[in-house]
Amino acid sequence: MAIVHDTTLVPSKLELLTEWLPRQPWYVGSGTLDLARAGGFRLDDPAGEVGIEVMVVTDIAGSEVVSYLVPLTYRGAPLPGGEAALVGTSEHGVLGKRFFYDAPADPVFRAELRALVRGQTQAQAQRESDTPDPTVLVGAVPDAADVEVVRVLVASDAVPAPGEVAVPWQLPDGHRVRGVVARAS
Repeated sequence: MAIVHDTTLVPSKLELLTEWLPRQPWYVGSGTLDLARAGGFRLDDPAGEVGIEVMVVTDIAGSEVVSYLVPLTYRGAPLPGGEAALVGTSEHGVLGKRFFYDAPADPVFRAELRALVRGQTQAQAQRESDTPDPTVLVGAVPDAADVEVVRVLVASDAVPAPGEVAVPWQLPDGHRVRGVVARAS
């Protein structure tokens, strides 16, 4: 079980993402960002060593609001071979220096996302320790070999198909929408 600490991060996750996001090949903005947290969930590392947060952020800097899925892992030491996936480092008020990674490059995240799609684990609340998040809908398939994340999100009222994970997020105008954030491949 992951413990969610009520503390500070310097720089914050949004500050790290503001620098990192425009350099990604799937980024569709103009290079100027105005990011806000919009939703997400956590996954637990069974070994308790790696933090896993699946964040939805919205960018309101352009003429249209764009919602992105940004799964992050954070560790107390560098991920071996993970230099290309490093989002940045931050000082955690309780745990000290944390190394933040684009989670699809982290084997712990990939294993836990597969376990979620297979129905072997539950999504956890983003800001509460040891609390399942019932808003994360999973079309579980027990034989999912791999799972890909959807980076640029599209709102849909559809129930997730087998092998899909759908989550709600909040738009800047206060409306809540839902969309697919991952699917078995």
